[in-house]
Amino acid sequence: MAELHLTVTYKKKQMRPLLWLAYVVFPLWSLVAPFTIGLIVTMVLSKSLILPPLFTFGLIFFLSIAFILGLAYSAFAEDKSIHITKEGISFPLFLLPALKLKRHRNWDELASAELIETSQETYLRLGFKSDDSTVSLSLSSFDRKQLEEMLLAVELWGKQCERGDRLIGYQKELQGENTTKDLPGYTQMWEEELARRFHATTFIPLEPGKELQDGKLVVEKQLAFGGLSAIYLVQKEKKDLYVLKEAVVPEDVDEDNRKIAEEYLMRESKMLFSLSHPHIASVVDYFVEEGRTYLLLNYIHGQDLRQLIAQNGVQKESIVIDWVRQLAEAIAYLHSQDPPVIHRDITPDNMVLRENGDVIIIDFGAANEFVGTATGTLIGKQAYIAPEQLRGKACPQSDLYALGGTAFYLLTGRDPVPLSQPDLLKVLPDSNPQLAQLLKDLTAFEKDDRIESAEAVIERLNEIAPLKSVKK
Repeated sequence: MAELHLTVTYKKKQMRPLLWLAYVVFPLWSLVAPFTIGLIVTMVLSKSLILPPLFTFGLIFFLSIAFILGLAYSAFAEDKSIHITKEGISFPLFLLPALKLKRHRNWDELASAELIETSQETYLRLGFKSDDSTVSLSLSSFDRKQLEEMLLAVELWGKQCERGDRLIGYQKELQGENTTKDLPGYTQMWEEELARRFHATTFIPLEPGKELQDGKLVVEKQLAFGGLSAIYLVQKEKKDLYVLKEAVVPEDVDEDNRKIAEEYLMRESKMLFSLSHPHIASVVDYFVEEGRTYLLLNYIHGQDLRQLIAQNGVQKESIVIDWVRQLAEAIAYLHSQDPPVIHRDITPDNMVLRENGDVIIIDFGAANEFVGTATGTLIGKQAYIAPEQLRGKACPQSDLYALGGTAFYLLTGRDPVPLSQPDLLKVLPDSNPQLAQLLKDLTAFEKDDRIESAEAVIERLNEIAPLKSVKK
């Protein structure tokens, strides 16, 4: 995969006179000076021009200096690009004085980002902790779409950067403007950063027929494989079927982080044992064998919601509301634990519909999240990951963000665009406006702007479609 390189144009008004001057003097240093130097050298060598040696040397030296200075001035005046990669950010040459002559800055140097208003202009001020330098960038000098991409880069990669409240508000304003626009760089940045963090494991999954726990468990088939885990259908003692989830610590992780990840897995497994809810598949066992960690869960007969939608198309709005209500009840239960259990992987793939209409959460991304904490890897499907979860700071509102994305998929058959507030009415104009607003409130960019709890989601759903009126 090619590394992302985003170029943002910064057209500072004060630089325009210098740029026009560069255009005016361009013929003098780029054409006249080299031509004159060549002519003098040719005539001197052919002895058709006799000049004092000192004068000749001085003239050639002067013209050479003029060429070099012209080249440097042109580069200085015409450089109006800010270059952004996942490694850092490089600024135009004319900003060197403010940056204390250090043009390129790594993301871990960025300490703060805030909006500063004057009577005439609004600036984005970036502060760097390495040398206490600051640079102020005029917002009017940016294309607004490119500015949004740049602020997203700060959000994604400036992990140690403290963003001011006014900047966060302004970024949300930009996001609202561009939600329905084509933003290839914006989407690419998000997806490539996720692709970078979703690295495949190198372990070989278990084959059908593989025995575990001295033959008590036999692998029937693989259900899913990828990322940091594999999921299998297994038979226990040649009778009942169960789901076996295999969590893997990548081979390239050092020993200290490996131990941390294994401790996290053990803690997570013990926590999951204590959960009991009708819409959550129960964990019945935890064990480690041949260096691999396993969770054994009850097998839920049914079809996952992604398969169901793919095969049967989108369902009636009343049915989807009932499904989402059930999921919200399960999420409310998880978040009510002490400490709250954050699922981290609420997606259509992890929900199974039973024949009686009950929706069951069949997989927990939390175990993989704990591994990711120690290994620098991220769990979750990219279209359903909340911004703060991408930064490694998942919270209860992260599950609500994913629930909103899941609801959008169930209603439209489309995965939501990463890092966006899906507009249901634009896809399905006849949809219930209250339901469309609920999805927007669930998928707000900032967690503080989302619905505060799963219980509040249930209340909103009951207002839209009271439980007694739902027909399965």
